[in-house]
Amino acid sequence: MADGDLSDDPGYSLENSLMHSVRAAIEAEDRAALAALLDPLHPADIADVMEQLGERPRRDLVLLWGCEIDGDVLSELDEGLREEVITALPAEVLSDAIRDLESDDVVDLLEDLEEPQQELILEALPAADRAAVEQALSYPEFSAGRLMQREVVRMPDHATVGETIDFLRRNGDDLPEQFYHVVLVDPGMHPTGYVTLGKMLSTARDAPLKSITEDSFRTIPVTQDEGEVAYAFNQYHLISVPVVDEDDRLVGVVTIDDAMAVLDEEHEEDILRLAGVSEGRPSDRIIDTTRRRFPWLAVNLITSILASLVIAQFEAVIAQVVALAVLMPIVASMGGNAGTQTLTVAVRALATKDLTGSNLFRVMWRELAVGLVNGVIFAVVMGVVGVIWFSSPMLGVIIAAAMVVNLVVAGLAGLLVPVALDKLGIDPALASGAFVTTVTDIVGFFAFLGLAAMLLL
Repeated sequence: MADGDLSDDPGYSLENSLMHSVRAAIEAEDRAALAALLDPLHPADIADVMEQLGERPRRDLVLLWGCEIDGDVLSELDEGLREEVITALPAEVLSDAIRDLESDDVVDLLEDLEEPQQELILEALPAADRAAVEQALSYPEFSAGRLMQREVVRMPDHATVGETIDFLRRNGDDLPEQFYHVVLVDPGMHPTGYVTLGKMLSTARDAPLKSITEDSFRTIPVTQDEGEVAYAFNQYHLISVPVVDEDDRLVGVVTIDDAMAVLDEEHEEDILRLAGVSEGRPSDRIIDTTRRRFPWLAVNLITSILASLVIAQFEAVIAQVVALAVLMPIVASMGGNAGTQTLTVAVRALATKDLTGSNLFRVMWRELAVGLVNGVIFAVVMGVVGVIWFSSPMLGVIIAAAMVVNLVVAGLAGLLVPVALDKLGIDPALASGAFVTTVTDIVGFFAFLGLAAMLLL
């Protein structure tokens, strides 16, 4: 391999090569080379390149190549970087970039920006589009009104297939970039059904649209929570859904790509919250990351102190039987892991509505049985280990009994804690972990050390 040539290095990926070339073009202020590298890329890939750059080279990229940035690139950028890039773009470039975006993408850009940046974008929109976007922003955050796009293909419910096809051909330039249904409306603009494009194109021209409407038709209120909207898409295998206002009039449509994006965000959020962290990005500042993680580390410290207080009640026992100090972390750790397993399944089941009041007791008995079976199995294993390791049959009995108790309690806590938090209106993914760990630590230490105090002294 030649000096400085990384192309033959099997560990040097295409992504690394691209980033190296982009950085070189920025440093050389070679706009043509930068354009040759970025122009062929998908907007999502261009956004990835910008996110991987540091703050200064990213600013230099925008100054050098910013006139080529379009709205799709802006919508693909992480929320934390959008404001930085939008602020750096000239007003006329920003105007051109967002002009072709659909209303839901414009709203998505706006809702995470500060007011000055919001005004920049709103001023760049035509009057009609600005009114539509401002109307969407007036709806509650995380609602269907924020998620929907205002561009809807609709036809009178008395129209025929032929009339609809002719309408679509005449107005092709004014139609949404992607759509899946033609929505039927009555004279009062109330949606009465919808027809898929495939069904329409395979039906005779003189057939009325209402004769080929889909059985899956339903509407959603403009104020409905976006999580509920995404659940409906997943539950009923929907492609798009009309959105209606308080008078049941058609105001927009939510499409499957936006609904699936919400599902992905909620899944990611649940996973992060189970670990006690919020969303983070490689580009985040140290102070921002520290601020997000500190509260739950503080909670963990408090719960650890509570567990330590339980241990402190048995100082005399531990001082006389040193083996207890060696074995007690095993009991707490097994309980914590078992509780986390149940907790993860329970939080997911609550999110997908698979765990409800009607099946709670059945699931609870199952977790009791699983905890008991696992507890007995590992109790036998640890009982034998205790006897062999410390030559103390009674110590083996104590750790075996404590293991059974803690694994049964862990299963119950992993299920009941998130259910209780959900009933109280608290996100179970956010707070359950700390409570379940506290319960298993305290019960594990108390059971093990308490039994030791009764049987060994």
